[in-house]
Order: sequence, then structure tokens, then C-alpha cells
Amino acid sequence: MKKGFIFDLDGVIVDTAKYHYLAWKNLANELGFEFTKEQNELFKGVSRKRCLEILLEIGEVEATQEQFDTWMIEKNVDYLKYIENMDASEILPDVPKILDYLKDRNHPIALGSASKNAQPILEKVGLLSYFDVIVDGNNVTKAKPDPEVFLLAAKQLGVNSSDCVVFEDAVAGVQAANSAKMISIGIGDEKVLSDARYNFKDFTEIDTNFIQDLINKN
Repeated sequence: MKKGFIFDLDGVIVDTAKYHYLAWKNLANELGFEFTKEQNELFKGVSRKRCLEILLEIGEVEATQEQFDTWMIEKNVDYLKYIENMDASEILPDVPKILDYLKDRNHPIALGSASKNAQPILEKVGLLSYFDVIVDGNNVTKAKPDPEVFLLAAKQLGVNSSDCVVFEDAVAGVQAANSAKMISIGIGDEKVLSDARYNFKDFTEIDTNFIQDLINKN
């Protein structure tokens, strides 16, 4: 039985979190308050709609539905300007090593991300061809920690949930993978991602023997 491998995007494959932060910071400044990098941690793995809700709570700003919708679009337009010039240099270290290993052995690979810009980002950095399935914010209605994004990815890959491995950098993402009964691998701070089955600072710490051991497990 093939294993399915599901990757989050932001903070796992590429570091677009810095661009999201700049776009949210610009909006906060426009609305008359500061938005810090520490506060930005609350946005990891969270949908754009929920991010804006949190931002407005931080700034104690009330909004009509029309204002809310306008700011959602404004933030995304600003973010898209930042990512316009992304290229392969933005890929996080050793991610291609793992993707190559899986692709060479014909293991199905999916992206499971809250981002609504996942496909253009993967195109810009030259990784789109690795992914058999892309499930992102355009395909799901429930944000992580709900497991919908990963369950849908497994279904589209044609792999049982229990035979899927998820790479995640956010607490909500790890919780979603665990809820889906998948093997969760935390990428980042082990203390923050303590609920993950395995933890690594980044992909430079993951060797192909570890991946092969996951593949061999029943």
C-alpha cells in the first residue's frame, strides 16, 4: 500500500509568512494601530477571514460587512504584490530533496494549505509538478484544526487517512493531522509543536532513511 504525503505550504515549503505579515501590518497601520511579529504568530495556519477577525479584535476596530470584505480583498492584493517576484530561492532548505525522494518512488504527494494562492506560489518557485493534488483555501470550508483539508487531500490521492503523513509548521495544522488519524510531522519549534508525532527544526534534519522507515511501516 502506498503512503500519501501531504505538505502544508507556508512555513513548510516556502516562507511566505513574512509577506503575509507585511500585508497585515500595512492594513493595521492604515486602520490606525500597530501589528507586531509576535501577534502575527496567532495567524499561523488560520484562514484569511479568521486572520482579519483577529486583527480587528487586536485593534479594537468594528467593521461593517462591506468594510470587512473590502479589507479582505485589499490585504490579498497587497500580499500578491509581495509574492509577484518569488522564485526557487524562496524554497526552504532540503524540501526538494524529500520531494525528489518521494516522486522517484511514485508516492502520491498533496498540498494541504489554508492559502488561496497555493498554486501560483508553487508555479513561481518551480515545484508545482511534484504535486498530484492541491487542496487549499479555495476547496475547503473549514479551517484547521478541522481536518477537512487533509481528509480531502487523502481522498483525492486515493490513500487511506491512516496511511498519510503530514508536514506542518502550525499547531492548528498538527491538530488537524492528528484528528484525521494521520502521522503528523512538526516542522519548527518542538516545544510549540509538541503534539506532533515527530519533530524537526526543518527539512535539513530529515534524512531519506527516516522517510523510508515511514513508508515501510504498516
